[in-house]
Amino acid sequence: MTMSMARLAVTTAVTAVFAATSTPGAGAAVRPPEPRAPREFVSLRSVDPTIIQEMRYVSAHNFIGERIDGYRQPVCILTRPAAEALHRAQTRLQPQGYSLKVYDCYRPQRAVDHFVRWARDLTDERRKAEFYPRVDKSRLFDDGYIAEKSGHSRGSTMDLTIVPLPAVPAPAPRPGQESVPCYAPQAERYPDNSVDMGTGFDCFDTLSHTDDPRVRGAQRAHRQLLKTTLAAEGFVNLPEEWWHFTYKPEPFPDTYFDFPVARRSVAGQHRP
Repeated sequence: MTMSMARLAVTTAVTAVFAATSTPGAGAAVRPPEPRAPREFVSLRSVDPTIIQEMRYVSAHNFIGERIDGYRQPVCILTRPAAEALHRAQTRLQPQGYSLKVYDCYRPQRAVDHFVRWARDLTDERRKAEFYPRVDKSRLFDDGYIAEKSGHSRGSTMDLTIVPLPAVPAPAPRPGQESVPCYAPQAERYPDNSVDMGTGFDCFDTLSHTDDPRVRGAQRAHRQLLKTTLAAEGFVNLPEEWWHFTYKPEPFPDTYFDFPVARRSVAGQHRP
């Protein structure tokens, strides 16, 4: 082998090694690192591990029918003041024989974008029978059920309910229950281990309005218990949704975050 051929062979080998170690694969794009939550955010479990968590958008049991973008793990993330206030509300409820249960907490903007794309696709009505049987999907924006921005993305809003203690797991759904309207009697609709609030969570119906006069008796009492308990700790209810509360004042009233719902987003950010 001539000297020039030897140099060419060495150069080719070095180039090949550099290419193999500097690119993840042929045609693969290098992903930028995922954003993390600001230090003001914490996992609710690090503040109060007794609050029950049933994070609906990690599962397919929601009004779209699939896991929602940005939900990597079933973890409730909130701003620290909101989490601390929930802890105080929990200590009010526990002596009365109840526990809070959260369905959703911080929601990344990419999840809100997922909701918007779905709402614009009028052909996708997989979960209409359960979640919005009396609402035409073309009206979801006009009626306020879907919006391009959500207070959840600011980190101090959560969706929650009350569970009687000792808490027992919800029974397995029976065949066909996913087609039962969310405002049907509690024994008929999709099962949940919470008290009867008159509708299920995320029920797109006027019966979900917190003070709807048609909701009476124990159902109304349960809604008022949730509302008054949380109001005492600084939470404001959205009148159209009995489950929706925002802690005031919000640490980030004008910022909509997009870090994923995952433990690593708040790793190391524990209660002081």
